[in-house]
Amino acid sequence: MLSGLRWLALEVKSIDRAREFYAEALDMTVEREGECEVELRAGDSTLILRRPQEIPRGGLHTHYAFAIPADEYQYWWDRLSREFDLQERQFGSGKSLYLYDPDGNCVELAQRPVDGDGICGIFEVVLEVADLDRAEEFYTSLGFETVDRGKDRRRVRLGGPVDLELWEPQLGIADGRGGVHVDLGFDTDDSPGVAVDAVLNRASKVTMIGENVRITDPDNHHLQFC
Repeated sequence: MLSGLRWLALEVKSIDRAREFYAEALDMTVEREGECEVELRAGDSTLILRRPQEIPRGGLHTHYAFAIPADEYQYWWDRLSREFDLQERQFGSGKSLYLYDPDGNCVELAQRPVDGDGICGIFEVVLEVADLDRAEEFYTSLGFETVDRGKDRRRVRLGGPVDLELWEPQLGIADGRGGVHVDLGFDTDDSPGVAVDAVLNRASKVTMIGENVRITDPDNHHLQFC
């Protein structure tokens, strides 16, 4: 149904300041640049930095994760720790470092089994939801699979074309929060209409964007199927 993450969009106050963080601090390549929007390459996906002008605005205080090669972790720690206040966590045999971008998004760089160098893709996005059961049902209808639950039953991790963490309002690692009104784009195996049909009775809004379809989930996150 959904075959890959095409983009994650973040709302920013200053395009220049946000661009500098991602292009210079994280060495991400700028693919397209305009007055109110910048697109940067993140592996097979795109990170969009967007000044708010219309809906969808892009996510606020979004916690999300970039994959980096395991053997680059120390390089990134040494480089970023000169300028940023970093936090570190161990997950099994892998490590993650956490820092904040200029707009308060919690950015994770995690050791992953990836090819290439530098930022190799977005593999996790955290969404804040009001009703965990409702959100889980919505996203599993799109083909995501529940893989973990928090001990306090206030978060759920889903596997799919990107890992989604669904959080009731809370602070996580490094005081990260789930994003609000997050804008995600997905590639589809078939026509976008197949994905829309799976959640049509639960979506708050459905909008045609040329041959693509944008839906709004019950928590006001925006998903575009391409």
